[in-house]
Amino acid sequence: MRNYDFAPLYRASVGFDQLADMMDRVLSNEVTQPSYPPYNIEKTADDAYRISIAVAGFSDADLSVEVKERALVVSARKGDEDKGRSYLHRGIATRAFERRFQLADHVRVTGATHADGMLHIDLVREVPEALKPRRIEIARGGTVTTSRAIEAQDA
Repeated sequence: MRNYDFAPLYRASVGFDQLADMMDRVLSNEVTQPSYPPYNIEKTADDAYRISIAVAGFSDADLSVEVKERALVVSARKGDEDKGRSYLHRGIATRAFERRFQLADHVRVTGATHADGMLHIDLVREVPEALKPRRIEIARGGTVTTSRAIEAQDA
């Protein structure tokens, strides 16, 4: 596995620290990503998303959905309900898991529902007005504002 040094990226950019940290985290993670439980991420509108996780065999009480430090953490712990049972075949996995999703800036979790063995988590991206693109009027070439004319005379 190659190791990459992102120090030049830190020196040559402003405000991209999170991107460099994420790349560093992804590339340094030598452990394969878990495939359980399976999940889908879908775009439901221009600024809305839904994460659907297959959680067959888990009840609402077994599941936990939290947002910590810009990460969505979904975890499940199954109680000891299976003690004393003898299975001939056990194909439904109900082992404990923890799945993390990094959230982008201004993405907020709006709700979670659990139905038919699926956990649906709805997210929405809310960009503040200050960060939305805005059009700047360009003044005509011959007009100078009063404050600039006074500053030019003082100099």
